[in-house]
Amino acid sequence: MAVKIKLKRLGKIRSPHYRIVVADSRTRRDGRAIEEIGKYHPTYHPSVIEVDADRVAYWLGVGAQPTEPVLAILKKTGDWQKFKGEPAPAPLLVAEPKKARPSFEALGGDDEGKGEAITQKKKAEKKDEAAAESSESTEA
Repeated sequence: MAVKIKLKRLGKIRSPHYRIVVADSRTRRDGRAIEEIGKYHPTYHPSVIEVDADRVAYWLGVGAQPTEPVLAILKKTGDWQKFKGEPAPAPLLVAEPKKARPSFEALGGDDEGKGEAITQKKKAEKKDEAAAESSESTEA
């Protein structure tokens, strides 16, 4: 039985997510897998690549053949060079963690309200104008 390390597609139509799986070469792309050994999200910036290096080394050691896209991913993570005994590549770009937004109290906010809104509602303005016009006509 020929074993391949390939990508299994998940996600919606225009937002693909992939799992890196070990599967029989005769199974379909999204079919049954022997083992899931990583994931790849190409639409994120930077792309998310997570690979279980120990399992990749095991499967490459027992003869599993990576497909071309998986081979490119393994070269970026350095697992392919480790398997072949070559020098490791430069480290991958990792996304910076999002900074927590400061709380309201930390910004110096206080709980006291500032009172009523400055602008009046439009209905109230129309009623005031109508009342003013009627009072002017009665005075004249």
